[in-house]
Amino acid sequence: MTAAAPHSCGARRMAQAIAAHHGARFAGFEPQPMPQDAPEDDVYRAALAACSELGFIAIDAHCIARAWQRQSERQGAFDPALWPADPQDFGLAAQGDTPPFAPCPERLGLYAVLPDADWIGRMARAGVPTVQLRFKSDDAAAIAQQVRAAVAAVQGTGALLFINDHWREAIAAGAYGVHLGQEDLDALTTQELAELRASGLRLGVSTHGYAEMLRADAARPSYIAMGAVFPTTLKKMATAPQGVARLNAYARLMRAYPLVAIGGIALQQFPEVLASGVGSIAVVRAIVNAPDPEAAAHTLMQAMERPA
Repeated sequence: MTAAAPHSCGARRMAQAIAAHHGARFAGFEPQPMPQDAPEDDVYRAALAACSELGFIAIDAHCIARAWQRQSERQGAFDPALWPADPQDFGLAAQGDTPPFAPCPERLGLYAVLPDADWIGRMARAGVPTVQLRFKSDDAAAIAQQVRAAVAAVQGTGALLFINDHWREAIAAGAYGVHLGQEDLDALTTQELAELRASGLRLGVSTHGYAEMLRADAARPSYIAMGAVFPTTLKKMATAPQGVARLNAYARLMRAYPLVAIGGIALQQFPEVLASGVGSIAVVRAIVNAPDPEAAAHTLMQAMERPA
């Protein structure tokens, strides 16, 4: 293994067994350096080494290693073939006193991420069930105007409107929900998060791996978005594309939430993405770059309805 070797012979054999069982499934990622800040537990160190070899970044490898240790303790034995997917092994089962955000449909269907209110209106009238306004500007007045216009644009269409980032404007305009990235979620104070929750808006959160999913779960959002599944040129990503194999693992773990897959997903990839169990696929270029966006939206919606 090139990432690093765990200390004991037992841990090395465990790590080799994990890699043998899951190497083909998670192929295609560059091995990562094994973190050195691991507890002296053979299962933990073995899983940490194996997951680093399989290309999981340090913070995610730690999450999987901790879950593998708990899984082994709970079952009374180490099983290299059983990739951790039980929420309790990741600490997801204990929600404490944190109240959840307002619920949204389990299956949000085709989810169009759009640049302005005009696009929101077009796709809402075309029958797209879920739309998101991702309006980028430093002009506070323009942002507020676009959010209000987007809320007006979906009236009478049945489309669910999420506002990207601008949660105060979304509350003021009466939007259905807001979508936040990890950095935006982490930047909220406890009081601001409570204010957002009390508003009744639904909250969607972007995640790019195990650690971010656990952080998102702590807020108890309405849905969780996972990606980027495939390469995308729309924004610079801090993490590599996750791929379908990782998406499958994420969806199994987070199955208690409505799930949205996002990132470079084209029509021909819908079947394998839907097979993961997600109830929604978010698209940007597949609509806004299409010669006939309405026709493209209808084709994508039909693909959402086909059995995976």
